[in-house]
Parts: sequence; structure tokens; C-alpha cells
Amino acid sequence: MSYQIGLDAINLRPTPRLAHTEYCSNAALIRAVTGRPEDAPEALREFMDRWEYDLIWSTDDGPVPWSERGRVTDMGHSDFLEGGTDRRDPKPCPFRDVDEVLSFDAVAEYGLPDLDDLTRYYTARYYDARERYPEQVWTGGYYKTIVSGAIEAFGWDMLLQAAAYRDRFAKVLDSFYRLTLHHVRAWARTPIEAFMCHDDMVWSQGPFMHPGFYRAEIFPRYKALWSVLKEAGKKVLFCSDGQWGMFVDDIVEAGADGLCFEPMVALEPVVARYGQTHCIISSKVDARTLTLGSEAEIRAEIDATLPLARQCRGFVFAVGNHIPSNVPVENAVFYFEYLREHWGR
Repeated sequence: MSYQIGLDAINLRPTPRLAHTEYCSNAALIRAVTGRPEDAPEALREFMDRWEYDLIWSTDDGPVPWSERGRVTDMGHSDFLEGGTDRRDPKPCPFRDVDEVLSFDAVAEYGLPDLDDLTRYYTARYYDARERYPEQVWTGGYYKTIVSGAIEAFGWDMLLQAAAYRDRFAKVLDSFYRLTLHHVRAWARTPIEAFMCHDDMVWSQGPFMHPGFYRAEIFPRYKALWSVLKEAGKKVLFCSDGQWGMFVDDIVEAGADGLCFEPMVALEPVVARYGQTHCIISSKVDARTLTLGSEAEIRAEIDATLPLARQCRGFVFAVGNHIPSNVPVENAVFYFEYLREHWGR
């Protein structure tokens, strides 16, 4: 059973094969695999079943978006989905100057929903997901944890200006932490097995703030958030885009049970240090290779991952930087079929 494989991988128990997940928004691939329109009610579940997902990456920041509760900065969006349906032009930032950002309080701006109501909402989401996806572990989770919350609220320009004022900016980030903590407390009261903590804290070349600031102001707050979940018996999986290899030890020290990352983070040192103690969700397979590479190049990245994955007590194979719409269907199909032929333990 895929659900059991996913659960066992997270808990570092033996599995008959490597566990598997993907982050796929490739509508043409879903149509090709299922024979259904990608927006058909059963299409996504059938795709996940046919591709033998054991884990579904999921987060939920609550029933009411921030944009309906307070100020956010819409930086726009370039074409990503098929047909450019997600394209949006940027809108003006609602913050006039950096002082407005530095006086911001996320709790005051967005409010804290009633804890019992929020718990019921998250519990209902869990049971609905278990009914719709019985063959997969569905993670609870939160997306805009601290840094991602600041990105959503301020946009990059204002965020970077504010970050220059270390002490004042730390107080602003603390307000995002307090908002997230309320949601974490609600999630901790639900039946979820695992919690996906997402926070895009770095760029593709690494941290955009001084590493000491992360260690003084961000990682201790992660630890406080995760302690609530761990006390409730939940496994904590941490995910960030970009290159955060220099912070892997810090994330482990903060209490993460699983590490979910892109190919920008070198897999070898993570496996060497934490393959026996932590669930690893990643691979050396790069979306750019799936998009532009040959079958031989795709095969080489899978082959480079497999011996590392088999050294781990809990490994979930994934294309860490997504399978987007511009990946040719034939390349994606080759990737999965080759992986499935070789993922046995």
C-alpha cells in the first residue's frame, strides 16, 4: 500500500521500495497518464495513483486568505501553467515606505481565528483528503511560516529594505511567527501524521540576509513552532526553495524530522549526515534536465540518486524543483517508468 510506504518512510521504517512523491502542475502529463481532462474530478487522484505517490505535499494557511483580511503585495506572476492561465500583472505595493513595514504587526493586521473553529477546519480538511486520497499520506502544513509571510505581505523590494534594520525587522518577523504559532497549535490538535513547514527563506544562491540573523531570529522560532507539533506526536517536514545547504544542520537542530529540498542543495552531504536519522525528500533529478535534457541525461540523474537513496532509512524520491508545464510529456513518462523499474530496495 502506498499510504503505508509513505508513513513508513517518514518514520524511518523499512519499505519494499523507495517512497515517491512529485510536485506536478503539468496538465498535458496528467491528461496523457489518465486519459482524462486535467480538471476532471478524478484526474489528479488517478494520476497520483498511477504514478504511485506515497506522500502528498500539502499546506493550508486557513480558510480566509490574507488578501481578504489585510494588506498584501501582489508582485504579479509570469506564465507557469499551461496556456499562461496564471499570469498576472503586478499591483502597487500598499506600503508607502520602509517605516510602515517596520511598524507592521501580522497578528494585528490579519487577526487570529478562533482556535476551536480553526481546529475543526483543519480536521475537516484532513478527513476530506484521506477520503479523496486513501493511498497517500497527506500532510498538514503551513506555507507562509515566517520569511514567506514577509514576502507575501511586503514583496521583495520592501522586505529587503526593511531587513537592513536588523532589530526592528526581527520584531516584524516575530509577528509572523506568532500568527503561524496559532495555526500550528490548531494543526497539532488534528489527526495528521506529518506537518509540512514551508518557508522560502533563501534564494537560489543562498541566504539573502546575514547567516547570523537566521540563526538568531528565524531558526529559534522554527524550533518553538515545531516543539508544539512534536509534543503532539506529529512528524515535522521542513521545505524551502533555493540553496540552504549551509543551514541543514541548523534545521535539524531546530527539530525537523524530514528535509525536503531542491537539487540546488547537494544530496551527498545530507545523506551522509542525516540519512540514518531523518526522512529525506529530494533527488538529483532536475526539472531543467527533464525539460531540456535527453533520456540518457535523465537516466544519469536517477542513477546518481539511487545508491544515495538506498543508504537512507527513509527516502522519498521526487523531482525537487517541480514538474512544470514545459516539461515534455515523453520526458516525464520516461523519467517515471525508468524510476519505477529501479526503485526497489
